[in-house]
Amino acid sequence: MEPLKPKKPARRTQPDSPAPSLSEDLHTRIAMRARAIYEQRTRQGALDDWLQAEREILKEKRAKRSSKF
Repeated sequence: MEPLKPKKPARRTQPDSPAPSLSEDLHTRIAMRARAIYEQRTRQGALDDWLQAEREILKEKRAKRSSKF
C-alpha cells in the first residue's frame, strides 16, 4: 500500500468564499498520525486508523485551547 498523502486544501472559487472547514495543518497532522497508527498494527483498516488519529489530534487541540485560559 502506498503512503497516505495529505490532501490539498479546497480551492476557493471566489475571493470571499468561505475557507474549508478543516484546516490544511489539521488534516495533515491527522493523516500523518493515521499512517503511524496503521504502521504500528496489523493493517486491518485505514478508516479505523483515521478515526483514532482524528480523536487523538482533536483531543490534543482541545487540551491546548483549554490550557490557554
